[in-house]
Amino acid sequence: MVRHIIHADLDAFYAAVEQLDNPELRGKAVLVGGRPEGRGVVATASYEARKFGVHSAMPMATAVRQCPEGIIVRPRFDRYREMSARIMDIFRDVTPIIQPVSLDEAYLDITEASAQTSPIAIAIDIKDRVRSEVGLTVSVGLGAGKCVAKIASDFQKPDGLVVVPQGGEAEFLAPLPVGTLMGVGPKSAARLRDDAIHTIGELAAMPDEWFARRFGKRGPSIRDRARGIDDEPVQTSREAKSISSETTFPQDLSAVEDIRPVVERLSGSVAGSLSRKGLTGRTVTVKMRLSDFTTFTRQTTLSQPTNDDAVIVATAWTLLEREMTPGRAFRLLGVGVSGFAETAEPDAEVAPPEAPTPQQQLLRL
Repeated sequence: MVRHIIHADLDAFYAAVEQLDNPELRGKAVLVGGRPEGRGVVATASYEARKFGVHSAMPMATAVRQCPEGIIVRPRFDRYREMSARIMDIFRDVTPIIQPVSLDEAYLDITEASAQTSPIAIAIDIKDRVRSEVGLTVSVGLGAGKCVAKIASDFQKPDGLVVVPQGGEAEFLAPLPVGTLMGVGPKSAARLRDDAIHTIGELAAMPDEWFARRFGKRGPSIRDRARGIDDEPVQTSREAKSISSETTFPQDLSAVEDIRPVVERLSGSVAGSLSRKGLTGRTVTVKMRLSDFTTFTRQTTLSQPTNDDAVIVATAWTLLEREMTPGRAFRLLGVGVSGFAETAEPDAEVAPPEAPTPQQQLLRL
């Protein structure tokens, strides 16, 4: 049976919710995030603000300079979670096979549902219901795999609907920049461009053995995705995909001598949990909450999976140190490891880790 996968991505979600709740903000440049004087960052910018080049993770001070008429609104995560839950319920009315990625996006496997109704009709119905029942718009990509569906959902934002025809995946992907492909980060894309590989089509044309040399174990999966082959299932499991530890300070911290021991303690806690569960991970994430409650993350992917506390400490500190600019104070810090490799079975007595909070996914970098 041919699969039909939808990637649904709500348009400028946080800003759209603020505009929905406050009619005075509609049609105006809305910047959801922290204050510029507190070194806050942009969590989400409305499309009116994006016309000025404002984007997520941009320092708010920069955003205000580029978009002087921007209206700064502090995030309301409880409200965003409430709205997200309503939208996810709409998705579950269509199919039980749903994989929420964050508050504002999810994958849906509509293969079974499309046996009765055309996949395009299902996608249109989802868009119509989100608009009529919630008052927001969602961009939808539809294809045979998660990779092409996700890329397609970004093509005609806002309120887009892009369908990648069955068998046309490779043709759809071929002219796109190589950095568009899932699994190819900015550093990998830069190295590929140095090798005169600029498009996904040029990447797909490389021989199989080249992928193994360039990407190692990830080579086959990147090769297949570049060629439009993607059978990764939509994951409905609620099992946590990361292990993390965080702490909130009674007083904001800014000094290195105060913060470094905290990073060491959190990293050691994560390393211990990984070891007890027989896990190693590639991606180290640092979560930060500033004195103005702006919350964001920074992460990096290691060349080899690890549960070594020294490696996690060094990596987390490098990420955090870049953010320790003069005048910036931290209310909360967290360290997490994800991207688990297959290792030994975990200890039976150890409780499962908590799932990442929505704030940990505030900024996808």
